[in-house]
Amino acid sequence: MLSLFQLCLAVFAVYSALEFPEGIRLLVPLGCLIVMFIVSRIDKQTSEKHKARRTFLQTRMEEMLEKEGTSIKDQDFFTIDSLLWPKSEIIFVDAVQFILRDLKFRVSTGVNYRSVDRIARIPETPMAFGLEILICEKDLERTHPKIDRALQFEAEKKEGEKTLLIASTHIHLQLSEREKVHHVSRELASFLARNHVTFITAYHLYQLWQKAKGGEIDIFKIFTTIYSHPGGIFPPKAMKNSLSLSFDLPEQLSPAE
Repeated sequence: MLSLFQLCLAVFAVYSALEFPEGIRLLVPLGCLIVMFIVSRIDKQTSEKHKARRTFLQTRMEEMLEKEGTSIKDQDFFTIDSLLWPKSEIIFVDAVQFILRDLKFRVSTGVNYRSVDRIARIPETPMAFGLEILICEKDLERTHPKIDRALQFEAEKKEGEKTLLIASTHIHLQLSEREKVHHVSRELASFLARNHVTFITAYHLYQLWQKAKGGEIDIFKIFTTIYSHPGGIFPPKAMKNSLSLSFDLPEQLSPAE
């Protein structure tokens, strides 16, 4: 599409050089050349981002193949892409559901509640999570409509249920860049803590999934910790940086690895 646009600019530049009045005969082609240069730079940056994503997915799939042999499915390619670079909220919700079921959680649509996307239960325990699953291009703000839905579930929930936000934020950034952002505004972080609503990123969920599939962590133990979390962002900085954790939190991954 961009190549076609550049071709049109080139044709217009030639036409203007031949047909336009002398005063602007050179200015218009010069302007066209500048725009073509800018477009080519944008096209190059976009291609580099897509290449980084493909490299990341290929690397992760190769690691999964080594761990699971031939049991890996093409579905995992689609799931990772839908989780980390979601095209729509519906696809993102399905990706989260697939991962939780793959981890052996009992997941349902939450027919008894209209305020949550899914209900996820830890098997053989009374612990359950009301999941609000959402996409945000930048930091998540208090004004996002699903925050009010989370509060509604918090008010309606039954004993043994906890409200959990899972958000794919800064979806246009590469993963290495997402590690440097806050994901949640300071106002919202305090608000969630006051209302006992816990927040995790889609990238963190992805890391936990990979660690669990590799047998490196007990995923139910981690979600029991999330269940006991008082509210706000999980994991807290103090826990993330602690060397005395009873489980290992995933290390940073990057598409360039």
